[in-house]
Amino acid sequence: MSKMPQLGLIATCDCGAVTLHASGRAISMFQCACLNCQKVSGGGHSSVVLLPAEAVRVTGATKSVVRPADSGAKFTRHFCPECGTTLFAQSSRAPAFRIVPAGLFAGQNEWFAPNQLIFARSHQDWDRLAENLPRHQAYRPEASS
Repeated sequence: MSKMPQLGLIATCDCGAVTLHASGRAISMFQCACLNCQKVSGGGHSSVVLLPAEAVRVTGATKSVVRPADSGAKFTRHFCPECGTTLFAQSSRAPAFRIVPAGLFAGQNEWFAPNQLIFARSHQDWDRLAENLPRHQAYRPEASS
């Protein structure tokens, strides 16, 4: 696997009321085709970067929604209460990480190179993705020790 990028980026929501600062090394970059990501993105998948929690700082008021995830964890999505832009998400299964949409950094996201698709079981045929992208039917299997 290639070395993950070190980020030092600032992004705003669509209306500019909330700013997200991302400063740290990406843990993973992937695409997710779960039904919730399809709803939130408005497309066939979401493209996200996983960062350490301490690498993500948000200024401005946010709102959040908590829902159960397929893993049984609680999945929390944080967004701008004015324009609805998703800023980041987190899972109770992995509290030390933040899931940030790569598109939030529009115009400054040439570093994004997804290495897998999760929830391929609900991927839509009309949503074209790279053929060589490894696909997992649900979550990526845990690495064995």
